[in-house]
Amino acid sequence: MPDNKYLTVTDLNYYITQKFKNDPYLHKVFLQGELSNFRYRRNSHQYFSLKDEKSKINVVMFRSHFDKVKFKPEEGMKVYITGYVNVYGPQGSYQFYAESMEPAGLGALYEQLRQLQQKLADEGLFDQSHKRPIPHFPDRIAVITSASGAVIHDILVTVNRRFPHAQVDLFPAQVQGERAADSLVDAMNQINSSGDKYDVLIIGRGGGSLEDLWPFNEEKVVRQVYAMAMPVISSVGHETDTTLCDLVADIRAATPTAAAEYATPNLPTELANIHQMQSSLLASIQNMIRLRREALTRITNSVVMREPTRLYDEQAQTLDLLRSRLHSSMTHHLEHDRQEYELLQQRLLTNKPDQKVEKLLQQETFYYQKLIANMQNLLQEKHHQLAQTGQQLDDYSPLKTLDRGYAYVVNNQNQAVSSIEQLKKNDEVKLHLKNGVATAIIKSTRRIKNANKEE
Repeated sequence: MPDNKYLTVTDLNYYITQKFKNDPYLHKVFLQGELSNFRYRRNSHQYFSLKDEKSKINVVMFRSHFDKVKFKPEEGMKVYITGYVNVYGPQGSYQFYAESMEPAGLGALYEQLRQLQQKLADEGLFDQSHKRPIPHFPDRIAVITSASGAVIHDILVTVNRRFPHAQVDLFPAQVQGERAADSLVDAMNQINSSGDKYDVLIIGRGGGSLEDLWPFNEEKVVRQVYAMAMPVISSVGHETDTTLCDLVADIRAATPTAAAEYATPNLPTELANIHQMQSSLLASIQNMIRLRREALTRITNSVVMREPTRLYDEQAQTLDLLRSRLHSSMTHHLEHDRQEYELLQQRLLTNKPDQKVEKLLQQETFYYQKLIANMQNLLQEKHHQLAQTGQQLDDYSPLKTLDRGYAYVVNNQNQAVSSIEQLKKNDEVKLHLKNGVATAIIKSTRRIKNANKEE
């Protein structure tokens, strides 16, 4: 029998793989089922099965997709998974490749929670700048929780053990169900209406599913926690549960006991600290008294206290020295001022004002006469220049030319005629002569060029 009738395993797996890839119904598949054989692998791909009452399918979820899952998958949990079906060639088995995963029935709640959290975060309700410190020694503590649960019991036991001075008032409210959100808001409004009666508020309940804790994710409850007049400690669910009330509260506690510990100081510790500070203060005062007593003893035994006159002997000697220096300084200044006065008086006598005035008058007369002489010389020089300029103007005057028998011609526009091109036959021109003007008519014109006549 020829070998070409038989396929290799690889060829068959490749053919089946292409069938899966080319089937459009397997490119995007939405499955629901129960997780089976789930073993969380840290920082790795996840391999498990999805099953229902009759069947199961192998599933692989690569790390890049699993890192985006917003909850912790557990064995037996019902989930919604989105992905595609393909063949794993090396083993010849088909499997589901998951791209997203949500808890069955909670997908809408998770999306609603995510959108509300983003909205409130954008408004700044979760900013650390809004967090208020918890009073160290509270007088009255308000608690909002179920009256029948273990939360209030744990809080009362812890407060009585740590700080019995504080009074705890319970404001019972529904912490689960449809009316829980309104019940929580009413209790907080009742506390706010009491003014500054309460120093701190604890709000919380025990653990539960997302649906059980949902009232503490309601927008009106979160906003009311933000609007409380006193600091708020939230203790909702267990440590792994986080609600929006936890995010908006001033402090989030993992348990009711931890919430009571945040709200109250530990009385034995505080008393021990007080005793320690009291001992430290007493030691400091005793040390200060000892130092002051030693200083008083030194002062009492000092020479000055035994012989008080020594206290001002040195100052008296200093006073005499300063008095002597003052007298010498004043004498020196007086002598200097007297000499300066005599010098100024001598300079005044040397520089007599009447002699200076007479000298200035003489200088004025001299400069005045010199000014007159300079003006006369300047006028003579200008007269001479004017005569020369007039002679030059007379020499270049056109009247001189007219005296020699010449004339100059102007046309009807009173423009001087200097070329034959400005005239034509029968033009009327004026001849300016030495002693008058004559009018002439052009009968003909001719041009003279290179000593030849040109008509």
